[in-house]
Amino acid sequence: MDETVLDIARAAVFTCLKVGAPVMFVALGIGLVVSFLQAITQIQEPTLTFVPKAVGIMLTITLAMPFMLGTLVAFAQELFMRIGTGA
Repeated sequence: MDETVLDIARAAVFTCLKVGAPVMFVALGIGLVVSFLQAITQIQEPTLTFVPKAVGIMLTITLAMPFMLGTLVAFAQELFMRIGTGA
């Protein structure tokens, strides 16, 4: 029983990482590039990073949505199969 719970928890955490990683990496990359440009030009405007990050995140979610939904559906199907079999 405990092993099953740990397997499900491990799969849930791995699924969350797989679904969230593309968006996080894009936000990290855009943030680094904008921060680098701010350091070079000495423009210290805190709101300057918001628009590029928002656009990048929206594009990433739009492009990665099939992958994200496929991953979540596969996890849900596996979870429901485990519930159905009682294992």
